Amino acid sequence: MTLLKTLSLATLLATSQLASAAAPVAAPGAAGLDASHVRDTVSLLEAMQAEKMMRSVAGYSRYGSEAQRTAVFAKLNKVPPAIIYQRLSVPVSRVLSQKTVVEMTRFYSSSFGQKVLTATYNSKPSMFAQQAPQATKEERKIINRPEYLAANKEFEAAEPKIRHEAFKLLQVLSK
Repeated sequence: MTLLKTLSLATLLATSQLASAAAPVAAPGAAGLDASHVRDTVSLLEAMQAEKMMRSVAGYSRYGSEAQRTAVFAKLNKVPPAIIYQRLSVPVSRVLSQKTVVEMTRFYSSSFGQKVLTATYNSKPSMFAQQAPQATKEERKIINRPEYLAANKEFEAAEPKIRHEAFKLLQVLSK
């Protein structure tokens, strides 16, 4: 190949990758996902406060300088939570079943789920593990249901993938 053809192909490839990264999320029907599943996933992301998860992912990420870290957090603060929910809904729908999404939405909307979220996102940094919130008798009945136990098991297995999708979204948003 000539140098001109090689450079042309490299430019075409680079622009197509940039366009695909900046493109909005594909329609749920095109990916083979049910629209109600994606809507339920948006509800789950709202209930679990995914914008705080994004801040957590940004906090764990490594940066070249403190200025770069500050710039990423400033950009993340400008993004409305609804955009984060919408952009994460399709990838999360691919890793969680609809039953799990509905059950985990129910859990995170409950009083105990809110306690868990508060302990997860609002706790202070510590060298030692923080004590998990204690469930009341009524809350223990809810979290010992077989539906919740199965959903929680699937959710915990998918959590690294969800955080990875959040990291990929953070990279796109920080550019």
